Amino acid sequence: MNILLIGGGGREHALAWKITQSPLCTRLWVAPGNAGTSQLATNVAIGPLEFEKLGQLCIDHAIELVVVGPEVPLVKGIRDYFESVPALRSVLMVGPGAAGARLEGSKDFSKQFMLRHGIPTAAARTFQDHQLAEALSYLETCRLPIVLKADGLAAGKGVLICSTIEEARSGMTSMLGDKLFGDASARVLVEEFLSGIELSVFVLTDGSDYVLLPEAKDYKRIGEGDTGLNTGGMGAVSPVVFADETFMTKIRTRIIRPTIEALSKEGIPYKGFIFFGLINVDGEPYVIEYNARMGDPETEAVMTRIKGDLVEALVATAGGNLGKLKLDFYSHHAVTVMMVAGGYPGDYAKGYPINGLGQDHPAVVFHAGTRQKGTEVVTDGGRVIAVTGNGASLEQARQAAFQAASAIEWDGVYFRKDIGLDLQKLSTNS
Repeated sequence: MNILLIGGGGREHALAWKITQSPLCTRLWVAPGNAGTSQLATNVAIGPLEFEKLGQLCIDHAIELVVVGPEVPLVKGIRDYFESVPALRSVLMVGPGAAGARLEGSKDFSKQFMLRHGIPTAAARTFQDHQLAEALSYLETCRLPIVLKADGLAAGKGVLICSTIEEARSGMTSMLGDKLFGDASARVLVEEFLSGIELSVFVLTDGSDYVLLPEAKDYKRIGEGDTGLNTGGMGAVSPVVFADETFMTKIRTRIIRPTIEALSKEGIPYKGFIFFGLINVDGEPYVIEYNARMGDPETEAVMTRIKGDLVEALVATAGGNLGKLKLDFYSHHAVTVMMVAGGYPGDYAKGYPINGLGQDHPAVVFHAGTRQKGTEVVTDGGRVIAVTGNGASLEQARQAAFQAASAIEWDGVYFRKDIGLDLQKLSTNS
């Protein structure tokens, strides 16, 4: 079948890598794609929000399946657009409509959704931009540390964890008063801080049934030892050592199944990925956030562990036929290291030639922020390259990833060298 994948980052390169392995994939288009996806598929210079052009592409090339990678087109209603155009209604799509994407698009909506349906999560209160004085007063009653979350989409960076009241007041003023994250922080959640280890769990659901994908742990901070500014993600590890059968059973029964049933009860159709951002608090799982798509860089680790045919699962999801499908995993470990531009997540330059991509690496090399410039591949974003090492042990996977990362270079390149080290220590001590 002809397939369109929307997006242009590392997540989309990893999805393209897996999709093109399927015998069901006749041809793949990626809009807009990057230098890496161009090696597997046909890139088209159409942005993720150019719904009319994307629809016309589907008509022109008889595309039967659309897979939406990033969150913004989902929140903006790409499914709703396709369903409103008679010529596009028969196109299968993996990704919810705008109503379902509110799970990610509005932290306030998702928090109230969880509370309504008894899904374990931290307590929270929401303030709007005209309630700054009230919000500042409320902070005085909170226990430290205090979590502040922008209500809307902020590219994974709209969360502040404040260790003092002064820091919280300053953060609230910046977010709510000065619109630190633009319209995304027109409303801000003040959330109870939960202490534990985070992990990401992913499912494909057709709104009734679901299949579980491999879990992962990502690393948000720019600096080693989880220090410095938040980023879109500096690396990921799969599997997660503490996500044993007992813990995963709690997740399935208390979080995944109740979430899917709650969507149905509220009359919200949902066919696509759900990303459960979770935290393990003394052996009990709590939801930190939902996302309406796969994570990045978790996808770059997770895709290397899926044994079955991903396209078969995507078609079953979009067609509402997931009931009997089972997706097998490889038992090996995967470690993804994100290589970023100098200065990221602050200001950074683009256009630097990348050396070492053509070598025979011991890891899978996924492009995130790259573009082709003549015969060269150059940097074109903050997160540039994701390398995923696989191995029988976590240490073997780490070694493969870092060996590959060390062989790829450009001016100002940076990557964390401690990805997976915390889980390795946890495994040794358990």
